[in-house]
Amino acid sequence: MNEGMISKRYAKALLLFAKDGKSEDKVYSEMKMLAAVFGQEPKLRMALDNPMLNIEDKQNLINACVGKKPSAEFLKFVGLVLKNKREKYLRNIALSYIDLYAEEKHINMGKLVTATPVDDSVKDKMKGLLQQIKPKGTLDFETSVDPDIEGGFVLYIDDYRLDASVKTQLQRIKQQFVVENSKMN
Repeated sequence: MNEGMISKRYAKALLLFAKDGKSEDKVYSEMKMLAAVFGQEPKLRMALDNPMLNIEDKQNLINACVGKKPSAEFLKFVGLVLKNKREKYLRNIALSYIDLYAEEKHINMGKLVTATPVDDSVKDKMKGLLQQIKPKGTLDFETSVDPDIEGGFVLYIDDYRLDASVKTQLQRIKQQFVVENSKMN
Protein backbone atom coordinates (compact mmCIF):
# COMPACT_ATOMS: atom_id res chain seq x y z
CA MET A 1 0.00 0.00 0.00
CA ASN A 2 1.17 3.53 -0.72
CA GLU A 3 3.02 5.20 2.16
CA GLY A 4 1.23 8.50 1.52
CA MET A 5 -2.19 6.89 1.62
CA ILE A 6 -1.44 5.09 4.87
CA SER A 7 -0.11 8.26 6.47
CA LYS A 8 -3.07 10.33 5.34
CA ARG A 9 -5.59 7.76 6.58
CA TYR A 10 -3.98 7.66 10.01
CA ALA A 11 -3.80 11.47 10.09
CA LYS A 12 -7.50 11.78 9.20
CA ALA A 13 -8.40 9.28 11.89
CA LEU A 14 -6.31 11.18 14.43
CA LEU A 15 -7.95 14.47 13.49
CA LEU A 16 -11.41 12.98 13.95
CA PHE A 17 -10.39 11.37 17.24
CA ALA A 18 -8.82 14.61 18.51
CA LYS A 19 -11.91 16.62 17.49
CA ASP A 20 -14.10 14.22 19.47
CA GLY A 21 -11.93 14.91 22.52
CA LYS A 22 -11.79 18.64 21.70
CA SER A 23 -8.00 18.50 21.71
CA GLU A 24 -7.19 18.95 18.03
CA ASP A 25 -5.27 22.17 18.81
CA LYS A 26 -3.05 20.44 21.38
CA VAL A 27 -2.50 17.49 19.06
CA TYR A 28 -1.61 19.96 16.28
CA SER A 29 1.16 21.47 18.38
CA GLU A 30 2.34 17.99 19.39
CA MET A 31 2.46 16.83 15.78
CA LYS A 32 4.37 19.98 14.80
CA MET A 33 6.93 19.23 17.51
CA LEU A 34 7.16 15.59 16.46
CA ALA A 35 7.66 16.51 12.80
CA ALA A 36 10.32 19.06 13.77
CA VAL A 37 12.19 16.48 15.85
CA PHE A 38 12.11 14.00 12.97
CA GLY A 39 13.56 16.72 10.73
CA GLN A 40 16.31 17.67 13.18
CA GLU A 41 17.23 14.18 14.35
CA PRO A 42 17.42 11.59 11.55
CA LYS A 43 18.48 8.90 14.05
CA LEU A 44 14.98 8.97 15.55
CA ARG A 45 13.65 7.06 12.56
CA MET A 46 16.44 4.51 12.91
CA ALA A 47 15.64 4.08 16.61
CA LEU A 48 11.96 3.50 15.86
CA ASP A 49 12.87 0.96 13.18
CA ASN A 50 15.07 -0.93 15.65
CA PRO A 51 13.41 -4.29 16.43
CA MET A 52 15.34 -4.53 19.70
CA LEU A 53 13.29 -1.68 21.20
CA ASN A 54 9.98 -2.77 22.64
CA ILE A 55 6.73 -0.83 22.21
CA GLU A 56 7.00 0.81 25.63
CA ASP A 57 10.51 2.16 24.90
CA LYS A 58 9.37 3.46 21.53
CA GLN A 59 6.32 5.11 23.14
CA ASN A 60 8.57 6.79 25.74
CA LEU A 61 10.92 7.99 23.00
CA ILE A 62 8.07 9.52 20.99
CA ASN A 63 6.53 11.07 24.11
CA ALA A 64 9.87 12.71 24.93
CA CYS A 65 9.85 14.32 21.47
CA VAL A 66 6.67 16.30 22.16
CA GLY A 67 7.49 17.64 25.59
CA LYS A 68 6.24 17.47 29.13
CA LYS A 69 2.78 15.89 29.14
CA PRO A 70 1.34 14.70 25.85
CA SER A 71 -2.44 14.73 25.43
CA ALA A 72 -4.39 11.54 26.05
CA GLU A 73 -5.39 11.45 22.37
CA PHE A 74 -1.76 11.67 21.28
CA LEU A 75 -0.74 8.90 23.68
CA LYS A 76 -3.54 6.58 22.55
CA PHE A 77 -2.84 7.30 18.90
CA VAL A 78 0.89 6.60 19.18
CA GLY A 79 0.05 3.40 21.05
CA LEU A 80 -2.18 2.34 18.15
CA VAL A 81 0.50 3.18 15.57
CA LEU A 82 3.09 1.16 17.50
CA LYS A 83 0.70 -1.76 18.07
CA ASN A 84 0.02 -1.91 14.31
CA LYS A 85 3.78 -1.67 13.56
CA ARG A 86 3.33 1.52 11.55
CA GLU A 87 6.02 3.56 13.33
CA LYS A 88 7.95 4.01 10.09
CA TYR A 89 5.06 6.18 8.88
CA LEU A 90 4.95 8.38 11.98
CA ARG A 91 6.77 11.37 10.48
CA ASN A 92 4.52 11.38 7.42
CA ILE A 93 1.47 10.95 9.62
CA ALA A 94 2.54 14.02 11.62
CA LEU A 95 3.07 16.04 8.43
CA SER A 96 -0.28 14.91 7.02
CA TYR A 97 -2.05 15.83 10.26
CA ILE A 98 -0.48 19.30 10.15
CA ASP A 99 -1.70 19.77 6.57
CA LEU A 100 -5.22 18.50 7.30
CA TYR A 101 -5.53 20.64 10.42
CA ALA A 102 -4.26 23.75 8.61
CA GLU A 103 -6.67 23.17 5.73
CA GLU A 104 -9.63 22.71 8.07
CA LYS A 105 -8.78 25.75 10.22
CA HIS A 106 -7.79 27.92 7.22
CA ILE A 107 -4.21 28.35 8.39
CA ASN A 108 -1.55 29.41 5.90
CA MET A 109 1.92 28.15 6.73
CA GLY A 110 4.74 30.65 6.29
CA LYS A 111 8.44 30.32 6.99
CA LEU A 112 11.36 32.68 6.54
CA VAL A 113 14.86 31.21 6.37
CA THR A 114 17.79 33.62 6.57
CA ALA A 115 21.56 33.25 6.87
CA THR A 116 21.66 35.38 10.02
CA PRO A 117 19.03 36.26 12.62
CA VAL A 118 16.67 39.08 11.62
CA ASP A 119 14.94 41.64 13.79
CA ASP A 120 11.22 41.87 14.43
CA SER A 121 10.65 44.63 11.86
CA VAL A 122 11.84 42.35 9.03
CA LYS A 123 9.68 39.50 10.35
CA ASP A 124 6.67 41.82 10.49
CA LYS A 125 7.26 43.01 6.90
CA MET A 126 7.46 39.43 5.65
CA LYS A 127 4.34 38.47 7.58
CA GLY A 128 2.53 41.44 6.04
CA LEU A 129 3.66 40.41 2.57
CA LEU A 130 2.45 36.86 3.10
CA GLN A 131 -0.89 38.05 4.44
CA GLN A 132 -1.36 40.14 1.29
CA ILE A 133 -0.61 37.10 -0.86
CA LYS A 134 -2.93 34.83 1.17
CA PRO A 135 -5.51 37.15 2.76
CA LYS A 136 -7.96 34.41 3.75
CA GLY A 137 -7.31 32.60 7.00
CA THR A 138 -4.68 33.04 9.65
CA LEU A 139 -0.93 32.84 9.22
CA ASP A 140 1.28 30.43 11.14
CA PHE A 141 4.67 32.09 10.63
CA GLU A 142 8.07 30.95 11.80
CA THR A 143 11.64 31.94 11.16
CA SER A 144 14.85 29.97 11.15
CA VAL A 145 18.54 30.59 10.55
CA ASP A 146 20.51 28.53 8.04
CA PRO A 147 24.05 29.84 7.47
CA ASP A 148 24.39 27.48 4.46
CA ILE A 149 22.28 29.82 2.30
CA GLU A 150 25.17 32.34 2.64
CA GLY A 151 22.91 35.40 2.46
CA GLY A 152 19.53 36.54 1.23
CA PHE A 153 16.48 34.54 2.25
CA VAL A 154 14.16 31.68 1.38
CA LEU A 155 10.46 32.36 1.93
CA TYR A 156 7.87 29.58 2.09
CA ILE A 157 4.11 30.02 1.97
CA ASP A 158 2.14 26.79 2.02
CA ASP A 159 3.53 24.81 -0.95
CA TYR A 160 5.30 27.73 -2.62
CA ARG A 161 8.96 28.63 -2.23
CA LEU A 162 10.68 31.90 -3.09
CA ASP A 163 14.44 31.35 -3.04
CA ALA A 164 16.42 34.60 -3.01
CA SER A 165 19.47 33.10 -1.33
CA VAL A 166 23.05 33.85 -2.32
CA LYS A 167 23.77 30.13 -2.52
CA THR A 168 21.07 29.59 -5.16
CA GLN A 169 22.17 32.64 -7.14
CA LEU A 170 25.76 31.35 -7.19
CA GLN A 171 24.57 27.92 -8.31
CA ARG A 172 22.64 29.51 -11.19
CA ILE A 173 25.68 31.51 -12.29
CA LYS A 174 27.85 28.40 -12.12
CA GLN A 175 25.31 26.47 -14.19
CA GLN A 176 25.25 29.23 -16.81
CA PHE A 177 29.06 29.11 -17.06
CA VAL A 178 28.97 25.33 -17.49
CA VAL A 179 26.35 25.59 -20.24
CA GLU A 180 28.26 28.36 -22.06
CA ASN A 181 31.54 26.49 -21.68
CA SER A 182 30.02 23.30 -23.14
CA LYS A 183 28.81 25.26 -26.19
CA MET A 184 32.38 26.43 -26.88
CA ASN A 185 33.77 22.90 -27.03
